[in-house]
Amino acid sequence: MLNRQSRVVVNASLLISFLVSVITTVVFYFVQHSFSGILFISILTITFSCSYLVLHSVYKKHFEKHFDRIYKSIVKLRNPSQPLRELRGSGDDIAENINKILIDWSNESREEIDHLKQIENYRREFLSNVSHELKTPIFSAQGYVHTLIDGGIDDRDVNMLYLQKASRNIDRLINIVDDLESISRLEAGDLIIEPRTFDIGDLAQDVIESLELQAKERNVKLILKHNDEKCYVYADKDLIRQVLVNLIVNSIKYGKRDGQTEIRYQYSGEHVIADVEDNGIGIEKGYLPRLFERFYRVDKSRSREQGGTGLGLAIVKHILEAHRQTISVTSEIVKGTTFSFSLKRSK
Repeated sequence: MLNRQSRVVVNASLLISFLVSVITTVVFYFVQHSFSGILFISILTITFSCSYLVLHSVYKKHFEKHFDRIYKSIVKLRNPSQPLRELRGSGDDIAENINKILIDWSNESREEIDHLKQIENYRREFLSNVSHELKTPIFSAQGYVHTLIDGGIDDRDVNMLYLQKASRNIDRLINIVDDLESISRLEAGDLIIEPRTFDIGDLAQDVIESLELQAKERNVKLILKHNDEKCYVYADKDLIRQVLVNLIVNSIKYGKRDGQTEIRYQYSGEHVIADVEDNGIGIEKGYLPRLFERFYRVDKSRSREQGGTGLGLAIVKHILEAHRQTISVTSEIVKGTTFSFSLKRSK
């Protein structure tokens, strides 16, 4: 747009200036009847130059005025709260600014559209997943209750068994709702973080002791690897406990039976890096980027058999983001999976 508009102004000025200079020279010739070639060239040159300068100036101001209006309109449309800057420079500068703004706006709009499409796909997948996760325990509990209503309540061999199974499915449903509520609070920023100084080693030991029975069911060894030195962090102790619980429970459920899970930590500059590593079957690299999404499961049938809500890793990620920290995952097939997260080192 810049070069085209400049060429229009120059060409129009040249054409009109040429016509004006020719007409002026012809009129002067008829008035004087005759004059020398030098005078002819001088008159032609002077009239052409003067008319070109005048016309070019007029055209330039005219286009600058319109460019000014267009520029301000575009800026106001793009960002209504942004104050309009005074335009300085030539009309070419203004046209260049307009061209740049339109290109940037086009690129941003295209990126925003792509992002909205991704969000829409994620929303549809999330609704499908949450619907399935809620229906599974609801329908199971419903089946057990209907069996009892239809006469099973009088059968001593099945009544307590079915009540217990219905109760477990209701507990699973409550866990899903509680986890969804936790994620909603974390995403909305409503969860209050209460950081304090504590020893990450002591907390890890407490979590391991609380999960020993669950680990014994799959004969998984929980190993805390550390030295005698204390390792203090500054974070919300209860929320970091939940992070460790979710990561260790995840390694127990989806790791290798008769395997082991190792928990370790170390100072790294102003942070403490904690690792939870299992020696399970591992995860293919293609699945790793989506591992922290809500309800995302690598092996859906096996995951549901383990009774998880599919929200544990998503909660871990949100808790650490609320602490302005990060979590990463590395995995090798057959060798195992390692989750690593950072915490602020206490001064």
